[in-house]
Amino acid sequence: MNLIFEHGIWDLSNAEIWVGVGLLIFFGILIAAGVPKMAAAQLDAKGAKIQADLDEAARLRAEAEAMLAQIRKEKAEAEAQAADLLAAAEADARRLEAETKAKLEETLARRQKLAENRIAQAEAQASAEVKAAAADLAAKAAEDILAARLAGQAKDPLLDAAIAQIGDRLN
Repeated sequence: MNLIFEHGIWDLSNAEIWVGVGLLIFFGILIAAGVPKMAAAQLDAKGAKIQADLDEAARLRAEAEAMLAQIRKEKAEAEAQAADLLAAAEADARRLEAETKAKLEETLARRQKLAENRIAQAEAQASAEVKAAAADLAAKAAEDILAARLAGQAKDPLLDAAIAQIGDRLN
């Protein structure tokens, strides 16, 4: 420090002056060459690119949010449609069950009626066969009795009354 004050600040043998002068010349050349403008343009371009990237990211985010909202809406619609289909299927199942039950009851009633008719017909046929067999047996017995009576010419009033009632009872 002492050197600067002894020789003066403007002494040309002072190296610090030449460093300062060189630095000023360097800055001058940089300014003359337009380096600050180029650096500013580069920074502006970089800033514009970053801003474009941020704008693109904001656009993509808005698009993604819109897609998410659309997907949620479609999901809600699908769930509502599924619930409607389920309710319709349950209603169809209940209706089909009721129809099937009614048809089954109708079929069972028809079969029961048919079975009752067949049973009544079988009873009537059995009754007719029993009556016919009884009539044949009574006729045979009457024939045997009449044949024995004619052979013996004996008259039995009790037997005559029973034979007269057989015809009335069989019809």
